[in-house]
Amino acid sequence: MSVRKIVTIVEEIRTEGGRALARPARIAVVAAVIDNPWAGQGFVEDLAPGIDAHASDLGALLAPAVLDALEAPAEAYGKAAIVGLDGEIEHGSGLIHTLKFGDHFRKAANATTLLPAVEKRGPAGVVFDIPLKHITDATIRSHHQSVEVRLADAPHPGEIVIALAAAAQGRPQQRLAPLSTEQ
Repeated sequence: MSVRKIVTIVEEIRTEGGRALARPARIAVVAAVIDNPWAGQGFVEDLAPGIDAHASDLGALLAPAVLDALEAPAEAYGKAAIVGLDGEIEHGSGLIHTLKFGDHFRKAANATTLLPAVEKRGPAGVVFDIPLKHITDATIRSHHQSVEVRLADAPHPGEIVIALAAAAQGRPQQRLAPLSTEQ
């Protein structure tokens, strides 16, 4: 796996809606910019060999890094695969939609739910939002949120950006009633 760079973004929100938070809300993103393992091969029918060769290594690289950057236990999490213009969305999906990738994050975060995801193809600098949900109960509304990401020089046409995001809490100042109140 060829990693051109790793980008870490940490956002700390201290005020929301004109009110200070009791404790700052933290969200971390760690993204690896990698060479697309299928670039230049035309249509590849069987993606499994490339997935087997790279997905687990990416999960092992990114999961501890995003939790370290968060500097707190994760309560919400998500993932992204942004494919450069010479690739297919399926290339990114193949790398992140496998237990070989996701289980690294689930185990590190003590999570049990599916990782919400965004997949997209775009040029360098494309903006993407990583959806986040609670790590053990996807129905907890307070943790349904997203984090916006943009890497100025990635992905190049033959690259893929693979990213993980984690939040140490739900949305700042959340005050929606639990889903159970509507059932």
